[in-house]
Amino acid sequence: MLAGSVEVWDLGMNARLEKKIAVVTGAGRGIGKELATLIASEGAKVIVNDLDPETVTKTVTEIKQLGLQCSGFPGDVTKQNFAQDLADFTRDQFGDVHIIVNNAGYVWNDRIHHVSDEQWDAMHDIHLKAPFQILRAFYPLIAEQVSEERKSGRPQSRKIINISSISATRGAAGQSPYSAAKAGLFGLTKSLAKEWGHMNVTVNCVAFGLVDTRLTKTANSQTDTIDLDGRKMNVGFTTEQKDSIVKSIPLGYSASPKMAAGGAFILSLPEADYITGQCFEIAGGIIY
Repeated sequence: MLAGSVEVWDLGMNARLEKKIAVVTGAGRGIGKELATLIASEGAKVIVNDLDPETVTKTVTEIKQLGLQCSGFPGDVTKQNFAQDLADFTRDQFGDVHIIVNNAGYVWNDRIHHVSDEQWDAMHDIHLKAPFQILRAFYPLIAEQVSEERKSGRPQSRKIINISSISATRGAAGQSPYSAAKAGLFGLTKSLAKEWGHMNVTVNCVAFGLVDTRLTKTANSQTDTIDLDGRKMNVGFTTEQKDSIVKSIPLGYSASPKMAAGGAFILSLPEADYITGQCFEIAGGIIY
């Protein structure tokens, strides 16, 4: 493996996704980066999106160094016209799309009596409104391609994978805006599975548990922050908080980004062509 690259399972360079076009938002690091790499390892051409252009460039370079096909599209999924710009870029560059992963997101936590309207709206904008806008923007391209495939007698399956959290399935103190927005993805997923089923598009959702990313690292002070559009956000858990969560996981440990990505990756494969409208927890059997 190249130094500094993401971990990849030895899949033998299979080609179950050959000639497929995939879009993964929030793919500059962590779970999104692993998922983009896994999809590319099966032969797909992957468009990597992330907020930071430098992060996108670095990730695209690393994935290409693995001999995989990848392009970058930096940008903020919550900005006006982003969704249409992403759809237009995909059409112009590749003329089709087969897999869309709505993964971009972050947490902005507080008890509800401290939550501002800005905070509530920010969580819904990135976790629910942005996926809605992206899927709406891609509909014309998908519909056109489905029509052409039916005329030629070569229909294909397409996949939508929405990324949620067990904060939505089980609730989480201090995360009411995040939990509510992530829960909204369940309704969007199930409704769109019915709406797009006639086009042979499967729509599923995965809810991750404790995954070792920069948002969940152990931080025993309030000095660990990330910069989101000029806003400094505290991230991480205390050692006590993280240990408490791990104790509720029957497997006994938190997931690596690669493990989490693997569960979502399964839904992109042809073997999952008859799975739709489902919301899966990928959380090690967590019981709290």
